[in-house]
Amino acid sequence: MSKRKVLRGEFTLLVCAYLSFGVFSGGCSQPEKEKEPVVAVQVTPVRKEAIAEKISAEAVVFPVQQAVVMPKITSPIRQFLVQRGSRVRKGQLLAVLENSDLSAAAEQSKGEFEQAQAGYSTTTGASVPQELQKAELDAAAAQAGFAAQTKVYNSRRDLFEQGALPRRDLDSAEVALAQARTQSEVAQRQLADLKRIVERDTLKSASGQLTAAQGKYHGATAQLSYSEIRSPMDGIVTDRPQYAGELATANQPLLTVMDTSKLIAKAHIAQSEAALLKVGNDAELHLPGVNEPVQGHVSLVSPALDAGSTTIEVWVEARKPNPALKPGMTVQISITGRSAKEALVVPVSALFKNDEGADYVVIAGKDNHAQLKTVETGIRNSEFVEITGGLQEGDPVITTGGYALPDKTQIKIAASSDKNSDEKSGAPSDRRDKE
Repeated sequence: MSKRKVLRGEFTLLVCAYLSFGVFSGGCSQPEKEKEPVVAVQVTPVRKEAIAEKISAEAVVFPVQQAVVMPKITSPIRQFLVQRGSRVRKGQLLAVLENSDLSAAAEQSKGEFEQAQAGYSTTTGASVPQELQKAELDAAAAQAGFAAQTKVYNSRRDLFEQGALPRRDLDSAEVALAQARTQSEVAQRQLADLKRIVERDTLKSASGQLTAAQGKYHGATAQLSYSEIRSPMDGIVTDRPQYAGELATANQPLLTVMDTSKLIAKAHIAQSEAALLKVGNDAELHLPGVNEPVQGHVSLVSPALDAGSTTIEVWVEARKPNPALKPGMTVQISITGRSAKEALVVPVSALFKNDEGADYVVIAGKDNHAQLKTVETGIRNSEFVEITGGLQEGDPVITTGGYALPDKTQIKIAASSDKNSDEKSGAPSDRRDKE
């Protein structure tokens, strides 16, 4: 109670005491009770409508494919065949390095390879060496002798069985047959060993020479091809840091080719928000200075956490890239997460948290008193919050004037200052007050 009120009360008591002595006629009444304070608020009814959760983040634009072309050899640049901005095809010649020495080496190795090919053909197609030829003749003669002696033995055995030939002649024929068989086997074994030696040494040597010459030729050809810089993909040349005549260093960037037909925005999003996303979610890319956002979709949600920032990398691919969207730009992305078609929603301004951390709203009661109600929430975005428990459709919730408003406080529903906002939110007009 204020000091003024205290003084007023003391003055009233003094007057009543004075009147009790009859100085003045009449009585003394008690001080009037203070009026209950009335708080002006604005309300909107709980209603059903579609709601979607929006996750926003800053992202950097990248092409889906790009290649930094680096030469494999160190050599002066003879000629560039493209400029920055040139559209190129896969396999197209982009630049040529000095390659006179490499061309000469390739020609020399080509000659050596052709010579080795001729030598191999001569070795494999030549007549059988003398030793091999003699061995073949000896083997054939031994085989013929064995066949002839076999006939002699068979003939004498028949005569012996008929009694027309003595036993010693048959024994003599049997000994001769055994000798002929042995000679034939030895000759065949010698021929086989000689053939194996020829194939192992002569042919293997010729084949090795051919393989070595072929490898040297292919190596020289590869070195020569390294002097011709070709595009690894279809795209646009976005960087060419050197000029003709300068020294191109091996494994250092010479050209950059990007495929700008597909662009993605890479963002790092908190774990709690990334858990709500999946590939295919609709998204928008907001470009600085461009009114209309670029439509896109989530093409990747990284399965692993970024160790440095403890966030998850998310890719948003533009469905139809705007010409203003360029690699390297920083854009704002907005991704649609969870959504519901018919949800009970209230404006974000109507939701509060109590000391225990629970969500609550303030209801405009029929007796024109505020009622605090704890609620359960679901999907949220920048404008509305889904109410999953605690409210019914049509309940009037206070959107303005409800912050820190005590329970059972007398309220007066005021009209919204923005007519369009009233129509959008469904808040009643001030006709109720006038009535």
